[in-house]
Amino acid sequence: MQDILVVNNLVKQFRQVRAVDGVSFSLSEGICFGLLGPNGAGKTTTIEIMEGILAPDSGSILYRGRPIDDEFKKRAGIQFQNTSLPDYLTVAETIRLFQAFYPDPRPFDEIVEICSLSDILTRDNKKLSGGQRQRLLLAIAIVPQPDIVFLDEPTTGLDPQARRNFWDLIRRIQSEGATIVLTTHYMDEAHLLCDQIAIMDHGRILEIDAPQALLDRHFDGVLVRIPLHDPQSIDFPLPEGAAIRHGALELTSTRLDETVRNLLTVGLSLDGLSVHKPTLEDLFIKLTGNTLRA
Repeated sequence: MQDILVVNNLVKQFRQVRAVDGVSFSLSEGICFGLLGPNGAGKTTTIEIMEGILAPDSGSILYRGRPIDDEFKKRAGIQFQNTSLPDYLTVAETIRLFQAFYPDPRPFDEIVEICSLSDILTRDNKKLSGGQRQRLLLAIAIVPQPDIVFLDEPTTGLDPQARRNFWDLIRRIQSEGATIVLTTHYMDEAHLLCDQIAIMDHGRILEIDAPQALLDRHFDGVLVRIPLHDPQSIDFPLPEGAAIRHGALELTSTRLDETVRNLLTVGLSLDGLSVHKPTLEDLFIKLTGNTLRA
């Protein structure tokens, strides 16, 4: 696929803090790209440079092979994390207001259908629920019929059902050919939606690849955990790599069926056995030493 956006050696300094320190990557057209990092990692600054809101101290952003300019701004949609909606306007009036800012906006009925807004068009902006508000903000972001859509933590604070409904909207927009740039604090969301993710910390990209490729690169097998009523009663050699932690036997297995047979052979009770498959949360902690919100 063609690269729609190329980020080349971005640097941004704020007084004594280098918020972005030589960040480079490229986005293939039509993918959903996730930029993940703990608070203070530099991802917000990076995103703002990519959006054309903030100028880098050095480095460049190329949109379809050319430096970002006014044409890029016409082809980019942005849903900020915190956006104030106009007071005393309904949902319909808000959409029409933003349509007036563009020479060739997406048709009103199409926006309403994509973002499932038909039942709240006459509702005042101040009376929207969290999920309804996020759907309206997404509607505003797609008004210019963008090639690339930036979504900054769009599902933060939403209940599980509203989050899943919003995921469907993101998939719908991507299926139309738009490239999505997503920041999120939800690892399941990143794994489900993103074709590629970059994990960032201290202003630098630590890893970048497809979610499953990153997991396969950093983890080998699954974690098996078996509670022990009396850890002192273990009278057989522990398998290689196994350890007793917090009253349980823990070991990593690449062949779960073989591991279970071996444990049964030595007479170990498997009551309470649990199997944990490594997740992006595990990978994030391994790479940064922090939880995502740290």
